[in-house]
Amino acid sequence: MVVRREEMDGGTKLARFAVDKGKKLILVSLAGLIWIQPIVSLGPLGTASSIAHAAGEQTTKLDVQDITSGAKLIKYQYTTTRSGKQVKVLADVIEVDLSNPYVEMNVMTGKGGQLTTRQSVQGMAKDTGAVAGVNGDFFATGGQGVAMGAAVTNGTLMTSPAQLQGMYAFAVKNDGTPLIDRFGFTGTVYAEDGSTIDLAGINQESYTTEPDKAFSHVNKMFIYTSAWKSEERPKASSTTPTEVLVQGGIIQQISIKSAIPGAVPEDGYILRAHGTAADFIANHFAVGQKVDTSYQLVSQTSGQALDPSELKMMIGGHTLLVDQGQPSSFTRSTTSISGSSAVARTAVGYSQDGKKAYIITAEKNSNSTGMTLVELQKFMTSVGVWRGMNLDGGGSTTMVTRPLAETEASLAFTTSNGGAGQRAVANGLGVYTTAPQGTLKGLKISGTSTLLIGATTSYTLKGYDTYYNPIDTSGIQATWKSDNGNVTWTGSQFKAVKAGSSVITAVSGDAMNTLKVTVLGGSDIDGLTPDTTYGSLDAGTTLPVTVKAKLKNGNTVEVPAESVKWEFTGMKAAVKDGVLTVQSVNQGAKVAYATPKYDGYSGTPIVLSASSEQIWESFENVSYQVGFTGLPAEVTGSAAIVQGTGDRASSKVLKLDYDLTGGTGNKFAYAQINGTAGRDIPEGATAMAIDVLGDSSLNWLRAEFSDVDGKSVYVDLIRPLDFNGWKTINIDLSGYSIKQPAKLKRLYLVNLEEGQDERALSGSVSFDNIRFTAPASSDGDTGLPSAKVQMIIGQKTMTVNGQKQGLDVAPLVKNGTTYVPIKYILDSFGGSALWNSTAKKITVTRGTTVMELTVNKKEFMMNGSMKTATVAPIVTGGRTLVPLRLVSEQLGIDVKWEQKTKSITLES
Repeated sequence: MVVRREEMDGGTKLARFAVDKGKKLILVSLAGLIWIQPIVSLGPLGTASSIAHAAGEQTTKLDVQDITSGAKLIKYQYTTTRSGKQVKVLADVIEVDLSNPYVEMNVMTGKGGQLTTRQSVQGMAKDTGAVAGVNGDFFATGGQGVAMGAAVTNGTLMTSPAQLQGMYAFAVKNDGTPLIDRFGFTGTVYAEDGSTIDLAGINQESYTTEPDKAFSHVNKMFIYTSAWKSEERPKASSTTPTEVLVQGGIIQQISIKSAIPGAVPEDGYILRAHGTAADFIANHFAVGQKVDTSYQLVSQTSGQALDPSELKMMIGGHTLLVDQGQPSSFTRSTTSISGSSAVARTAVGYSQDGKKAYIITAEKNSNSTGMTLVELQKFMTSVGVWRGMNLDGGGSTTMVTRPLAETEASLAFTTSNGGAGQRAVANGLGVYTTAPQGTLKGLKISGTSTLLIGATTSYTLKGYDTYYNPIDTSGIQATWKSDNGNVTWTGSQFKAVKAGSSVITAVSGDAMNTLKVTVLGGSDIDGLTPDTTYGSLDAGTTLPVTVKAKLKNGNTVEVPAESVKWEFTGMKAAVKDGVLTVQSVNQGAKVAYATPKYDGYSGTPIVLSASSEQIWESFENVSYQVGFTGLPAEVTGSAAIVQGTGDRASSKVLKLDYDLTGGTGNKFAYAQINGTAGRDIPEGATAMAIDVLGDSSLNWLRAEFSDVDGKSVYVDLIRPLDFNGWKTINIDLSGYSIKQPAKLKRLYLVNLEEGQDERALSGSVSFDNIRFTAPASSDGDTGLPSAKVQMIIGQKTMTVNGQKQGLDVAPLVKNGTTYVPIKYILDSFGGSALWNSTAKKITVTRGTTVMELTVNKKEFMMNGSMKTATVAPIVTGGRTLVPLRLVSEQLGIDVKWEQKTKSITLES
């Protein structure tokens, strides 16, 4: 089995402590990294491949950004031909000046700087103070999460390299010289009686060695230090351990054929042995005796020994990619790392003069296609890499860099996991600054670069010093201004006034910085949606009306309340501080609308309609599954439909029995409705009522809904549950922003850890008669009249339910499309039409549907979404006519055309 590339990663936390420079080292509190995996086999070595540099390839430098003194981020575009088509790939290179005394590279590792604790690259950078970093060595995702290669930090060997062929490592010596080579490990354990035994490695996972395909830990002795977090050393090794605890160079404990319980103490290490190595312990070790170790790395190309104390750092990788400035032959099979596929890639290398190190990533996201290994080789040579090797890539590829004037590193690009998603990896390669505090070099305006009309915002100044490191700017006084009226300075903030771009400027002494700010207009909007979609049409009704805008660039933003204009139909209402209040209902109106508008863009309307309380579930004839789930797993209980008791003896109820005595922490007992799927609630539901049989347990009762996007919405029914007997609980749902259609998934009991001793851990509650207040008709068209209307082309009369009526303008046919005055149709079938003579727009409403059409434009708005028709409204004889079939069918009215008589029949 080949260890898969995309599924492996690595890293080590920056350790800062003194280390004995001699060859004999007492291992104390080593914070490193390692690779540990279940027994797996690596694939056969690949054959040598010669790479020719094809014509038509080009590397273009796009941008250069200083990170710190001695390190900069350079963004490139690499153009190549793939399958006969030209493709462009984005690549990012952190260039490190190894001769600069104020910058250094080191290994980062998982959480707390310990092995077997995977963490994102950004998390490791934050923990260690790195100003930049990438994912590092390969590791087995099914293992304990330890890197496969050697890791050295500040002269201390954290993990020894696995016995695998063709695996390279990158290192920087104490004098700043970089090197890339293949390394093995050799070591010795010394007993007090003068006996010795070979040491196989330090902090390693179990694996299959190469080329002999042996179990790594059979008949071998390993050292495990306090850097190893897991209490299994290692797992899935196919061996029974004998372990020795050493503290202060003295044997403290010997455990024959069983592991010493617990983690490795920080002031010691554990020798872990099996087979013949375990026999050595039994024959030569005793509690109280001295024991010592020595070890070194050995170049597998030259045979030369390398003391880890000679190194600032080392991190393992995979195949060699570049040698002497040219693409090299692959040193092991690349099949397992998808070598011929275009994926995200990570690599490291150095320049011919040894003065520069290059940390490289190839992006794979919506803007970039990734690289094959051959393409990566060519790119590396084009940017100056003299010798380079492959690091873990694929879904692990992540680069973080610290922007100028910022205090922490952030993602340099979108990962292939999407958005800000980052895979937790075993280790990473970090860049660190050791520069002293410098003087102010530059300023940076910090704040949003996009605003919505009416929004106000503040900007802050951040600064960086002569070493490009952040500097305190709290005492800096600045003068602010905008270059035009799109954005205005209020004296304390900027306010967006109208759509367009502005440049805002901050000046402090001789330092100045500008920021381009774009005020978004209606043309930038692709959707305008209130969180609340339905409400009850009653005077005094209040609804939260937070509005979100989907931008044409795909982002979604919340629209400030002052940026939204509201249009009301069928009622008088007002919006203040994000709350809509119905003041009065128009006479005869059963449906009303509140339509949000932004800079001329009409959004999805909130539909308010006459509502009634509807029985949703009485539990008398349940045809779906009801089940119990506990969290944590030790929570037990049952949920079932049973015959009620007392005054509910003649009806069925949903009974939830719970026992929370097992487990720790927060505890939950769930009554699942319809398996895990839940059950649809009435569309437009604004309130819920439920009968509850309480047990005075002082726990909480909650309901969990799932909205149209699959998002869970949690609604408190009662907290605390402080009554016995049956009680009706009423809940206003309008403030929960449940995007409908929605489902009720489960009813459940909550017992939080805090104050747990004050609440009952076992008991029983029951539920009955769940009701929802919602429009009487789920489609929201309550009270819309039915009618039969007939019109004839060219005639200024029509019949409504057999009664003749006059028309101001006759229906007509133009270019095969029938046009009618929509006002007369709405008068007959219910609804309204509003004409905006300035914008040449007509807004049509019927039931829960709102359409906005513009004369001579095929684009129209339908419930807040932009759509395109084949024809547009027209003006004739001073009257606006609309395409009949488009409008009537969108409004739920059937249309029939009789060719012989040129007659139109509409029915609803």
